Amino acid sequence: MALEQDPKDTPSADLATTRAVPYPTSRLAARIDLVDMAQEIEKADQALGMVVGGKLEVIRDQMRALQEEARRLLDEARISARLHRARCSFRKIPGRVYHLYRRSEDDLYFSMLSPAEWGGAPPHAFEGSYRLEVDMSWTCLMVGAPPGEPGCAPTPPGHGTNPARDRIPEGRALVQKLLQEG
Repeated sequence: MALEQDPKDTPSADLATTRAVPYPTSRLAARIDLVDMAQEIEKADQALGMVVGGKLEVIRDQMRALQEEARRLLDEARISARLHRARCSFRKIPGRVYHLYRRSEDDLYFSMLSPAEWGGAPPHAFEGSYRLEVDMSWTCLMVGAPPGEPGCAPTPPGHGTNPARDRIPEGRALVQKLLQEG
């Protein structure tokens, strides 16, 4: 026959829950002081506040990073759209480098000839050299520089936000100019 246990020897669900109550369940149990209970609640509130506060800070930082990424993407899209609107008398092919010139304040155009190929004296103001990417965005390779100063060069790999298509910090002046015009 199966062994039968005395019901007093087996822990029950009621017994387990009585161990968690905030007040003594028998006269032999330790006395619970209201001040101790209030301190325990305060500690729990502080711990929860720290945990929740930490998580909210992480979310805030992620939101700021996403906002900055969205701004950067919108700026890049605006610049690419502005560059696509520059006059061009040939078919642009992704992967090729094109040179941007300014004929007048509102007249930008692309040429296949670099300033060096013009013999160092292009017919109009050189604004920069750009490579058309497969995704139809533009990568700045060189921005026009004053005489005697070198133009910008591609940033070293791993120093941009997108190592596959690093952007050039010196191109910010042109970016700002294009944004103001658009």
